[in-house]
Amino acid sequence: MTLATEVKKLTDSKPFYAVAGVGDYAVEKLRELPEQLQRLQSRRAELAKELPEKARVYAGKAEGFAKEFPEKAREYADQFTSRATEVYEDFAARGRKIVSQASGQAALELEEVSEAAEPPVAQKVQPKKPATRTAKAAKA
Repeated sequence: MTLATEVKKLTDSKPFYAVAGVGDYAVEKLRELPEQLQRLQSRRAELAKELPEKARVYAGKAEGFAKEFPEKAREYADQFTSRATEVYEDFAARGRKIVSQASGQAALELEEVSEAAEPPVAQKVQPKKPATRTAKAAKA
């Protein structure tokens, strides 16, 4: 199989687009990270003061959570499956958009490169007429 055929098969697959979408999403979130870290740094002292009280509240609720856990786990698994499917579809759609933008730009660049690299068109060369003996004799 040719490379073009393999690339075509790859770019026609939904997992390919999902991975491209995940990559684009990751870049977007990483760009937001410094701002989020600054916000959390400013709230660090406030959060540290609230921690002991929150720990007591959650410790009191732990027994109730343990009893409900098997039923809740099934519900969460069902919700997770549904949500994962939605997210996968969203990432695939996002990936298609990113890949189409990138491939459109790449196609334009490739066209420019191919035009610049195109060899000049050969001109038809007129064969030279061999010198006749009479012309040589006249010169001598």
